Amino acid sequence: MSISELEFQAKSVEDAPAQAIEGRSQWWLTWRRLRRDKMAVAAMIVIVLIALCAILAPVFASITGHGEAQVFPNIGVTADGLPVAPNHIFWLGTDNLGHDLFVRIMYGAQVSLFVGVVTTLIGTAAGVTVGLVSGYFGGWVDGILARIVDSVLAFPYIILALSLAVVFGPSLTIVIAVISFFSWAGIARVVRGQTLSLKEKEYIEAARSLGSGPWRIMFIDIFPNLMAPVLVLATLNIPAAIVFEATLDYLGLGVQPPTASWGNILASAQSFYQEAWWFLVFPAVILVITTVAFNLLGDGVRDAMDPRTERVFAAGRGRKRRKLAKPGGGPSAQFPDPPRQPSPGGV
Repeated sequence: MSISELEFQAKSVEDAPAQAIEGRSQWWLTWRRLRRDKMAVAAMIVIVLIALCAILAPVFASITGHGEAQVFPNIGVTADGLPVAPNHIFWLGTDNLGHDLFVRIMYGAQVSLFVGVVTTLIGTAAGVTVGLVSGYFGGWVDGILARIVDSVLAFPYIILALSLAVVFGPSLTIVIAVISFFSWAGIARVVRGQTLSLKEKEYIEAARSLGSGPWRIMFIDIFPNLMAPVLVLATLNIPAAIVFEATLDYLGLGVQPPTASWGNILASAQSFYQEAWWFLVFPAVILVITTVAFNLLGDGVRDAMDPRTERVFAAGRGRKRRKLAKPGGGPSAQFPDPPRQPSPGGV
C-alpha cells in the first residue's frame, strides 16, 4: 500500500463523524420491527380512526343534528314503515324506528371499544396474577388453580350470561362481568407455563439467596420477562371481547335500546335485510373492519416481539444495502473504495 493511500484512509477516518454505540432496549427493537410491518401499521391507523370516531360521536351528532336516541318518524321512516335509504340528511340511512344509523354506529363504537379495553385489562390482571401464583408456588396451589382454569375454559358462556340476565336483568355490567370472567383463564394458562420455566433460572435462585420474598420475585423478577406474551395475548383478546359483546347484545343479554351498540343494531336489522340492506351491511362491515384490524395488529405485535423475526428484517436491510451499492443506486456508488494494489510477490 502506497503512502498516498494511507494518507487517504487516515483523512477519511478523521473526517468521518463519531458514532456513539447505544444500547437498544427490547421495546425499541420491537417498535422498529413493528413499524416495518405494513399490515400492522395500516391496522393501527384504522384502529386510531375508529377510536377517534367513537370519541367524537357527540361532535358528529351535533353536526348532523341527530341525537343517539332521537327518532324521526316523519322523515326517517317510509310510508310502508321501512327504513330510509342513505341520503344527504341521513348519511347511512335510518333504522326501523327512524334513528340516524350513522350516529348510532358512532355511539356503538364507544360501547364496543370500552368493553373490549376494560374487559381485557381486567382479564389480563386476573390471568397474570393467577398464572404467577400457580406456576411459582406449584404443589397443591397449582393443582387447585389449574383445575379452576380448566373449569372456566370448559364452562359455556351463554348459560352464564342467560343466568345473570335473568337474575339481574340485561345490562352493560353483565356484559363486562361475563367477558371478564372468561377472558382471564387463557392468559393464566400461558403465564403459568412461562412461570414454571422462569422460576428455575439462575437469577431467580440468586434473588432467593439474597432474601427476596416470593411476591417480590413474582412481580419484580419474573413478571417483566412475561410482558411480551402477555401483551400479545391482550392485543388479541380485544377483538374477541368486541365480538363477544356484539354476540351478547345480539341475543338481547347485553346493552338494551335506546343505547346503541353494534350487536343490538344487527339484531334489529335481521328482519329488514332484504328491504333495507344498509341497515345490516354498515354495522356489520364496521364490526368486521374493527376485529380484523385488531387481529392484524396482534399478529404484528407477536411477530415483532419474536427475536427470530429479526433475521427476516436483517435480510431485508441487507437486500436494501446491496441495492444501494449498485452503480447509480446510492451514496456507496459515488464514493467507491480505493483500488487495491498488488502485494509484493503478486499475491
